[in-house]
Amino acid sequence: MHLHILGICGTFMGGIALLARAMGHQVSGSDANVYPPMSAQLENAGIELMEGYRVEHLEPAPDVVVVGNAMSRGNPAVEYVLNRGLPYTSGPEWLAKHVLQDRWVLAVAGTHGKTSTASMLAWILEDAGLQPGFLIGGIPENFGCSARLGASPFFVVEADEYDTAFFDKRSKFVHYRPRTLVMNNLEFDHADIFDDLTMIQRQFHHLVRIVPSEGLIITPLYDENLGEVLDMGCWTPIEYFDPAIEAGWHAENAAADGHAFDVICQGERQGRLDWSLIGHHNMVNALAALAAARHAGVPADVAISSLSGFKNVKRRMELRGTVSDVKVYDDFAHHPTAIATTLDGLRKQVGQERIIAVLEPRSNTMKRGVHAHMLADALQAADQVMLYLPSDLQWDPTEYLGTMRSRTEYYQDASALIERLVEQAVPGDHLLVMSNGGFEGIHQRLLDGLEARSWV
Repeated sequence: MHLHILGICGTFMGGIALLARAMGHQVSGSDANVYPPMSAQLENAGIELMEGYRVEHLEPAPDVVVVGNAMSRGNPAVEYVLNRGLPYTSGPEWLAKHVLQDRWVLAVAGTHGKTSTASMLAWILEDAGLQPGFLIGGIPENFGCSARLGASPFFVVEADEYDTAFFDKRSKFVHYRPRTLVMNNLEFDHADIFDDLTMIQRQFHHLVRIVPSEGLIITPLYDENLGEVLDMGCWTPIEYFDPAIEAGWHAENAAADGHAFDVICQGERQGRLDWSLIGHHNMVNALAALAAARHAGVPADVAISSLSGFKNVKRRMELRGTVSDVKVYDDFAHHPTAIATTLDGLRKQVGQERIIAVLEPRSNTMKRGVHAHMLADALQAADQVMLYLPSDLQWDPTEYLGTMRSRTEYYQDASALIERLVEQAVPGDHLLVMSNGGFEGIHQRLLDGLEARSWV
């Protein structure tokens, strides 16, 4: 069967492409934005990538067109599919019908931490010899790919609340029918498709409704927004976690930067996790992953040992390179909560060394300024901020940055921003780039600029 995927270079749709290719299908795809690491993954798997959405890409007609949720009416390829009556489906629906049927699905949902937690969970199952399948919105370093079929009943999926497709406005995750569900947290996001938090909570409750009574829901002990979701009705056992407060799963004797802590389950110490990750948010993610893995049959002490060898995910505090003791990091943070936790973890690791935060407000929610009032507090741990201003930004950062104004510089040109960073960097600096997109290749351009600089 020949599948053509519209929007193939998105993390989710790229994963669909890899799974379909592994099942022996011919796979091709179109996208307007082709950049690594996803493009490299796809090309290495023998998948043909086409730039743009030209109707010629659909000639001769494929057996089915898998339509990404970034596609909308008016797109030339979408209009061609509809006018010619070509068979089409969404990515989540294709996944549910062709991959998840008869699998034990372990789904990880929430505003933050989905990719990291799902990656941890997949690695625990893998290290325990269970050979899980997975589809994750990033590339776990332990696997080197974002998706695979696996060889066991277990399948780990990052469960996104974003809508499914232009013809299916339900959240993606309602298609997955998990037996094990992690709900890490819940805040307002995706302002382009949700009017308010209540709309998102309704979608999360649709997800809660389909978890079987013999399954398990894993959720924070204190998250008011998720608590309201569960109060709408829950028919599944729940296990709670909280790093700082005694819950079913919690942590004790934690290092300040979160790189080590004792894991407590039901009042009993299960072992001490000492790993390469830092930050309170990763302690949270680890507890959730450990609980989910135990539901799949992996004892806590075995899972803790597995996580000690976890290598994180590309674009999650990924050190892209060091030049003359100037470190350049790449992080996917784009919501103020994620920005704050990422900076806090780095600050606790590097002490008083200078952190320069480079932020691209790229998501639809950030461009609309929905969380603008939270940004100043989120950036407090940075010594200096370089804020890139996309042309379609709908708010004035100078009105919201408060005490951070004196530490912030604004740029509408990425080249000028890079030139300024290279010029002022000194040994010992940490350049933390935060964006959920390619950001015009800024990471390598920074490293190249630092290499070319004459250091004194």
